[in-house]
Amino acid sequence: MPETTLRIAVAQSTVHQDPTDPALLRSSGAEVRQLMRQAAEAGARLVHFTEGAICFPSKHVMSELGPDEVGASDWSKADWTVLQSELDKITALSGELGIWTVIPSVHQLPAPTRPRNSMYVVSDAGEVVTRYDERMLSTTKITWMYTPGTKPVTFEVDGYRFGLALGLDVLFPELSTEYDRLAVDAVLVSYATTGIGQNEHIGVQARGTAANNTCWISLAVPANPGAGLDAGVIDPRGNWAVQGPADSTPGIAVTDLHHAEVTTIGREFRSRTRERVSS
Repeated sequence: MPETTLRIAVAQSTVHQDPTDPALLRSSGAEVRQLMRQAAEAGARLVHFTEGAICFPSKHVMSELGPDEVGASDWSKADWTVLQSELDKITALSGELGIWTVIPSVHQLPAPTRPRNSMYVVSDAGEVVTRYDERMLSTTKITWMYTPGTKPVTFEVDGYRFGLALGLDVLFPELSTEYDRLAVDAVLVSYATTGIGQNEHIGVQARGTAANNTCWISLAVPANPGAGLDAGVIDPRGNWAVQGPADSTPGIAVTDLHHAEVTTIGREFRSRTRERVSS
């Protein structure tokens, strides 16, 4: 019998930073849905989006002292109604297209608790099946903006197990080791690059993570020509299997995952070695 493969799409899309502007939220939502349709037309079973795909709230926009001074975020300024409406449309479209969608967004918590920076997993039946919350928050995020997450999250599609990572999670090897022990086939990493240049190390880090843990890595980033980083999927040997548009414009990259022999051998080796060292 031929080996079962799973086709996935990773997207790079336009990222806006003002959640108080309903027009920008609707524009981002519309672009996400357009890319979802492209992924479905390409035969993908899953499409994965960047951190900030609907909005990557700016610390200056959200600051209660801002925009000239950064302070605690005033989340009452966010247009939660429109944000939820866009998420609902994305969820419904997943069901219509029969495609799994991993879409990051801000997850509101009851005031005065700060929200979480999250990734929603939407099934091909159009249902939110789980949510991951970023754990390794930056200094800005933990000081002024978000409540950190506390645990890893996995889910399965057609016999493939996925782990989730968001933002600066990609820089912490212990999280990757944790997913290795949870026997994931791939980790979906969503990372927002809003600055100019100096982001190449994120791609290097992701490639190293794939090779060290012999797993697939899907790296979703914004469509940002100045960032020096494009979206793509990395194979278990640390090589790019596919990358998004080289001009960093909005688009998708599609590839087929397969259960690589190197993953099984590598994971078994690491497991035996850890047991021997700890005994």
